[in-house]
Amino acid sequence: MTAPQQIITRIAPSPTGIMHIGTARTALFNWLFARARGGQFLLRIEDTDRARSTPEATQAILDGMRWLGLDWDGDAVSQFERVPRHAQIAHEMLARGHAYKCFASQDTIEAYREAARAEGRSTLYHSPWRDAPAADHPDAPYAIRLKAPQTGQTVIEDAVQGRVTFANDQLDDMVMLRSDGTPTYMLAVVVDDHDMGVTHVIRGDDHLNNAPRQAQIYRAMGWAEPVWAHIPLIHGPDGKKLSKRHGATGVMDYAQMGVPAAAMRNYLARLGWSHGDDELFTDAQALEWFDLAGIGRAPARLDLKKLESVAGWHIARMSDADLMAEITRYLALTGQAPLSHMQHDRLGTAMYCLKDRAKSLPELLEKGQFALAGRPITPDAAAAAQLDAVSRGILRELTAQLQHASWTRDTLEATLTHAAEAHGLKFGKLAGPLRAALAGRSVTPSVYDMMLVIGRDETIARLTDAASRDG
Repeated sequence: MTAPQQIITRIAPSPTGIMHIGTARTALFNWLFARARGGQFLLRIEDTDRARSTPEATQAILDGMRWLGLDWDGDAVSQFERVPRHAQIAHEMLARGHAYKCFASQDTIEAYREAARAEGRSTLYHSPWRDAPAADHPDAPYAIRLKAPQTGQTVIEDAVQGRVTFANDQLDDMVMLRSDGTPTYMLAVVVDDHDMGVTHVIRGDDHLNNAPRQAQIYRAMGWAEPVWAHIPLIHGPDGKKLSKRHGATGVMDYAQMGVPAAAMRNYLARLGWSHGDDELFTDAQALEWFDLAGIGRAPARLDLKKLESVAGWHIARMSDADLMAEITRYLALTGQAPLSHMQHDRLGTAMYCLKDRAKSLPELLEKGQFALAGRPITPDAAAAAQLDAVSRGILRELTAQLQHASWTRDTLEATLTHAAEAHGLKFGKLAGPLRAALAGRSVTPSVYDMMLVIGRDETIARLTDAASRDG
């Protein structure tokens, strides 16, 4: 009895710009599918377009993958470095009679297509060299074309799209190796996927029309075809193809917006795939649930409000240590100063009263500003308006009462409530000046939480500073 074949998936982006959110979602699907089944997930950089490929774009792909937490097996493969192998296969197909030399120049082909367009005919180019005897071949540069079947159909059994049929008379003999010896994308992809042992090609459905041509190469070489799975594209909120007019389209844009990576994985997983009505889930649940059957055929729509909600859910449930690691990474990514040891400790201590309501890392940092600020606290206009002469007098009284108070929530609540009542006030009237003194803001976590986080000495120092402000 033969052992089951190990599942191998891949992501194969072109390094020609940012790492698009659609590429990130495709990478996630491939990663989930392989990791959940004990398989391998590979990364190939399709850098054969030397004019457009840049080291910076390659680095952007690596950065995007690492930020998302999508680890790959082995080293990233450079497609360009495999050009000799691609050429070898083209010549092997030539020797087997599955390909032929085409000596038509680009000018000849373009003239044919222009005439076809003018006459309303198909622009598919039918090379006169397909069946020309070798004796008639000139001593001139040539391209190698696939000798594709001209009748019948090429059928793709797709795990997402179902059975898709292509009429062979609508597919031309595609060029596999150009006259300058460079391979085309269509050949390189198939050779690389075969050599890397890829068992499942999970990619955007904009590649569906490439599948029959690529399948013909597999079949001509006698290679096992992978499982095809063409997933729906991501559209903008207006239902149109996602573009810059919709806002952030690069995965690192979302990292810089302060979306936690775990939330991004959750959100991307739900773009085109579903598990019942589950919208919010952990990585462990995604790995347990993900399968190709859950992928729909309709385009997914980007919804930033939903992303905010997903991010808030994950922030609330992350461990304090993981959340602090995310914040450290976010600050570095956005070029902000790192936290001092004191700020790190205080913010970590404050997480219990911050993370339940924040929907992004910047929002969490804003809510936690009281823990990050150093003395003297400079109140904003709304907070400064709370520090009138009467309020400053009450704060002076409080500093003495707090000197020897037990630093627990119950004691602090009793002390502050008593101070307010002694002046005929409800506590809410005292909370405004306290917020101004402790945080310099009028919207903050609870006064008690702030006092517990920053401690007795810092609390008294801030109250003293505020009480001595000029009116």
